[in-house]
Amino acid sequence: MLDLTTVKTNVTDLMTRLDFPADAQAVLLAALDRIGTDKVAAAWLARLMAQYDESETCAYRQMLADIRAMGEALGLHEYTVSLLLFLCLGEKLRARYAERGIDEAVYYASMADLRYKLEECRLVHGEVGSFVASWFSGFFNLTRFALGRLQFEIIKTKQDYTVGGTRLPAGSKAINIHIPRTGTRLDHGEVLDAYRRAAEWFAPQLEGQPTVFTCSSWMLDPWNMTVLAPTSNMAAFYGDFEIVESGSYDSYSSVWRLFDCAYTGDPDALPGNSSLRRAYIERIRLGQPTGWGRGFFLWRDGEIVRA
Repeated sequence: MLDLTTVKTNVTDLMTRLDFPADAQAVLLAALDRIGTDKVAAAWLARLMAQYDESETCAYRQMLADIRAMGEALGLHEYTVSLLLFLCLGEKLRARYAERGIDEAVYYASMADLRYKLEECRLVHGEVGSFVASWFSGFFNLTRFALGRLQFEIIKTKQDYTVGGTRLPAGSKAINIHIPRTGTRLDHGEVLDAYRRAAEWFAPQLEGQPTVFTCSSWMLDPWNMTVLAPTSNMAAFYGDFEIVESGSYDSYSSVWRLFDCAYTGDPDALPGNSSLRRAYIERIRLGQPTGWGRGFFLWRDGEIVRA
């Protein structure tokens, strides 16, 4: 049975701690009330929460499909109930952090991604919720953590690489980097501090293997370096990596990451309030594809090792 009062208190506390805007909190709590006052929906949400109670390796995609179907039946937006699901699981995740002796500050830094994705959803789609909620599973299964300015998780390489002069065979572990949209500049000093934290955090999992970081992002598209100022924070981030692969997107649908809005087919409708945005608008206007890059770097003794 769903204890709506307790769940609502926990969700409210978490949203307040994460600085959710008051109007967004109201929408999410109203959705929770709508679910909680419907016996079938309340039982459904209770079952979903019980799945996470049993194991953090639960079937998140199916859980999201279930709550979206439930939301549709109640007239609630799929993005709203998708974010709400993870807010409801937040208290159990906090307990799991405590059980593992993980600093609560890391918990709240990692959970801040719920707010970042809320802000993206409001900017891009005008809805309270998240349109990429399946992404949250990495935080809730305790494999992805926010450590300073960046987010990190361990992955295994799919092919051989040579990084910083060191051979990295396929199947080697690497620390994968994600750049959350925090609304702040990508200060390179904060980036380096995040690398240091991650190297220490994941050292036990690397089991003596070289500490290698990797990232795949539109920010690592080599084309960016033709328009970025050499002194910019984004150029500094790019310069940390040995770019091993790059390519083009099939459409412009991913440019929301730069423009904070969906592409409607009209490049002139995109905001051009920065030199990088203006350069991308011109690129799109000319029909040129936007792209991405994948890079690596070796970390040793507190600094990046150059080849």
